[in-house]
Amino acid sequence: MRKVVLFMHVSLDNYVCDVNGGLGWISYDKELQDYAGKIVDTVGMPVYGRTTYDMMAGYWPTVLEKPETASEHSLHHARWVQEIPKVVFSTTMEKAEWHNTRLIKDNIAEEVQKLKAEPGKDLVIFGSPGLAQSFADLDLIDELQLTIQPVCLGAGTRMFKDLKTPMKLKMLRSTQLNSGVIGAHYEVVR
Repeated sequence: MRKVVLFMHVSLDNYVCDVNGGLGWISYDKELQDYAGKIVDTVGMPVYGRTTYDMMAGYWPTVLEKPETASEHSLHHARWVQEIPKVVFSTTMEKAEWHNTRLIKDNIAEEVQKLKAEPGKDLVIFGSPGLAQSFADLDLIDELQLTIQPVCLGAGTRMFKDLKTPMKLKMLRSTQLNSGVIGAHYEVVR
């Protein structure tokens, strides 16, 4: 059975974006790019909440429209994310127009169980703190892949806010990058 994995960049004080929704504080260099690439290799289906979906769908197709302006890495990722089956969870969207995207509006737990039962690689939530919160509250997250950034933001959007029940975790592995970023891979203990 496939797992639901949360992949999130997080500040040391538990924020996933700054007060303006920005991500400029992430120490994104070649080493982190390679580390994240290994996580992307485990993805069978990217999973998004509406806000992150809108950002991704608004950006990655534009890379394909102007390939001459993109780095080889960005172009490779744009091709991958364009073709891979994706799912967006939203109660407010009417339809998902990005190529190869499925919209799920309700019955979240049941729909996730159906997706997990399909063959293939893992379902990976990219960012999407609101969706991550909903999945955590429904006990749908199996693993967390975090890059803990060497910065404290002091304010912004928290990774989890007011969890309904504590989430007990078991460390599977950690990796320290030269930039000071720590890659932390946890399993949810049930």
